[in-house]
Amino acid sequence: MTAALAPAATLDVADWRARRRAHEDRVDAWLAPHLARRRGGVKHPVEDFLFTYYSHRPAQLRRWHPGAGVVLRDADPAEFGRDYHATAAGLTLDTEAVRARRAESVDWIRSLLAATASRPAHLGCFGMHEWAMVYRQTQDEVRHNAWPLRLSPAATAAVVEERGVRCSHFDAFRFFTAPARPLNLLTPNRESQHALEQPGCLHANMDLYKWSYKLSPLVPSELVADCFALAREIRTLDMRASPYDLADLGYPAVRVETPEGRAEYAAAQRGFAERAAVLRARLLAALD
Repeated sequence: MTAALAPAATLDVADWRARRRAHEDRVDAWLAPHLARRRGGVKHPVEDFLFTYYSHRPAQLRRWHPGAGVVLRDADPAEFGRDYHATAAGLTLDTEAVRARRAESVDWIRSLLAATASRPAHLGCFGMHEWAMVYRQTQDEVRHNAWPLRLSPAATAAVVEERGVRCSHFDAFRFFTAPARPLNLLTPNRESQHALEQPGCLHANMDLYKWSYKLSPLVPSELVADCFALAREIRTLDMRASPYDLADLGYPAVRVETPEGRAEYAAAQRGFAERAAVLRARLLAALD
């Protein structure tokens, strides 16, 4: 059994309500445009991705949790749910109960985060995973077919064949077209994820959002929001470097088919890897 954790902090009602309000305001700035588009039946290939690809619902992202070991004075248990219990000092998360119920999932995530953090970042993929997802497809067949490709299908395929594909991330690889899969240097699968995930990968760093919300309420909602914020920026680079022409949406292309574009991509990728390392360490510290 996990040892009981001493409270890390005790928050007065004014303090925890201010934190909750600040979190909700921050998240609302992301949610409002998405919800408006959803009501209008409008799709956005960049801004809506985190809400459609990942399973965390907008209301769940908006809901505030203080994280493990925090005591909230004068808090109503009904506001926070079944994972919280009242103590003499105030309301706090029943960390042991949450860990016991979700031990297998939490341990799997922790080992993945630690394995990823232990490796050097590889920065030579140049975003070819998005190109492999449209390789040898027509405009009608591609996933985001409401937006044109920057190059013809033949020229797009030629870039993939010239550059090669070095994708280590299974959840990107599984969207490759059938003819693109044999071109990849690796054949990632779910079983090899712990062995292959590396901290330079855009999708591995974007997935910090997924791991953070799957660890909620053990980790504070501010950390989940920080991971979401980074994932939004990464998605922007991902699509700017993709074969899609999104200039009309305000996303100028990072032309990874050119030496200048590859240099721009690698520099941004390095910056994201450094920022993701900090978030990955915060998640591990929260678990430990």
